[in-house]
Amino acid sequence: MSKGRLYRVGAALLLLSILGILAGSNLPLSLFGDSVPIVQAQPAAFRDAIYQVVEEVKPAVVQVTNEQVGLAGFGQSTAIPVGVGSGIIYDAQGYVLTNNHVVEGASKIIVSLPDGRAFPATVVGQDPQTDLAVIQIEASDLPVAELADSSQPAVGDWVVAIGNALALPGGPTVTAGLVSATGRTIQESPSSNASQQIPGSGPYLFDLIQTDAAINPGNSGGPLVNLNGQVVGINTLGGGSTGQGTQAQGIGFAISMSTAKPIADQLVANGQVEHPYLGADYVALNPALSAQNNIPVPYGDYITGITTGSPAAKAGLQKDDIITQANGQDLTGDSDLALIIHAHKAGDELSLTVRRGSQTLTIQATLGTTD
Repeated sequence: MSKGRLYRVGAALLLLSILGILAGSNLPLSLFGDSVPIVQAQPAAFRDAIYQVVEEVKPAVVQVTNEQVGLAGFGQSTAIPVGVGSGIIYDAQGYVLTNNHVVEGASKIIVSLPDGRAFPATVVGQDPQTDLAVIQIEASDLPVAELADSSQPAVGDWVVAIGNALALPGGPTVTAGLVSATGRTIQESPSSNASQQIPGSGPYLFDLIQTDAAINPGNSGGPLVNLNGQVVGINTLGGGSTGQGTQAQGIGFAISMSTAKPIADQLVANGQVEHPYLGADYVALNPALSAQNNIPVPYGDYITGITTGSPAAKAGLQKDDIITQANGQDLTGDSDLALIIHAHKAGDELSLTVRRGSQTLTIQATLGTTD
């Protein structure tokens, strides 16, 4: 490179540096004659949006304390706090939506509001299969959060997680992040833990929102909120360690409101939920998984087991079958089959397209119920 060209490059870099410094200030850009205002990013608008969400929703985010009977001094039994989670008041009648594992096994539940009030709560209904529960407090002048409709947030949307992280004094903690993915299916821990669940060997949760907003112990049952101040999910799982012991970072999961709201409605109406039931264990396929295991189709649900006497068994489904369609819909996502099943009720019939070896079959299965 010639010396003259080197000088020109250096001058250009110096100019860019100056422009960068000016862009970080409030000074006008007047290097080319007329004064031209610097166009700056406006983080204030984003900050104000977060403030507004917190202002609207945080008053309705409660601390849920799970007390269970235990032995105190001299062998006497007493109610002992065993865990703290979160919940969201979503109705002026005092209904609080939370996780089932937050209230599971409780002999007494205390709900504490950010305004300093505290009330005993009664259990309206619990649904271990979806890890959701509705409890109720009797109080007036309650703050109420708005639940989003059934539309899913989009990947890349900003969301705010609010909850009683680590049960720290001073009220709920606020974190913000992105929607990292939707439609996730994760298996919960089977243990009862009012602070937080981690992936394990418990019930499968489907239609989950994945986010990098921090979800810590104590956040369980609290809301995941969009920038319109609407609750789009119920925070449920925090990323733990992988099977190889690698610590997961920036991964949390919330139950989508498109799943949570119908469950809450059933719990309020009936105290329980009737789940349609197929009775097949399966793994959702993707192109990489299929290629690794020499599976002839890139997508679908690979059946790993059939429950004896279940609707799947009665319909003739077999282990190692691959369900590629249900009612004409391709199964390309982790939660697709579960969503289709749960859009129906017991007694409804599903038409399943099944790959068995080199054959493609159509199998009719009548859904049962788990009661």
